[in-house]
Amino acid sequence: MEVTLVWTRADLKYKAKEVLKQTYWSALGVSLILAIANGDFKFENNLAIRYKESSFYWENFGYEFLVNRDTIKFIIFIAIITLLIRIVILYSLEIGATRYFVQTAQYKTEFTSFSFPFKKGNTASIVKTMFVKDILIFLWSLLLIIPGIIKGYAYRMVPYILADNPNIGVNRALELSNKMTYGHKFEMFVLDLSFIGWYFLGLLACGIGIIFVYPYQYATNTQLYLVLRQNALDRYWCSYEELLLDRDESDNYYGW
Repeated sequence: MEVTLVWTRADLKYKAKEVLKQTYWSALGVSLILAIANGDFKFENNLAIRYKESSFYWENFGYEFLVNRDTIKFIIFIAIITLLIRIVILYSLEIGATRYFVQTAQYKTEFTSFSFPFKKGNTASIVKTMFVKDILIFLWSLLLIIPGIIKGYAYRMVPYILADNPNIGVNRALELSNKMTYGHKFEMFVLDLSFIGWYFLGLLACGIGIIFVYPYQYATNTQLYLVLRQNALDRYWCSYEELLLDRDESDNYYGW
């Protein structure tokens, strides 16, 4: 008999807080890594700030600097280096941090989360899948911002799926994430909005308070993945073997 787990924001946040009672400080450190890997601290933002600060220069000296060949080469060089770092290092770190949250959400002690993505055979698969995911979201965003946002939610579970099985394959990871999030995208959007108040409070604390909200949001999103994953298993969209899961541990975890 097919059983569908129904989730609410209150349920997810309650479970997240229960986990963080035991793991908050380690979760905070991992959250900072995940925030960087996700691009929450974007180099582009610094560029924008610098541009605004130097607007007086542009207004008074024209745009000759912008078309300078050396400047263009430098910008292209920085863009390539940033992309390579994202692909070669940050993708794997993101999956390692995500695996940490998935494991701790199930009260498992996992000391190999960050070495896991770099094991032989895992890195190439992770990089390929994450790169394709980002490209697809980018291409959808070129149409209009709304399709890009929708696809972002559709593929939100890809890093979590890779944290379970990094070698599941590009098409399969995208397909499974799309199925998991079907009918949940708006609720996921509202879930994201529910953290705005916390981030606002973080801004009031000289901005640094924001980093203390990251573990709470990441832990909550992980709880959402566990529910959607179990629904996918119950509906036979995937198997325990495909996600490299222990059937008994997964079945006994859910208590709501």
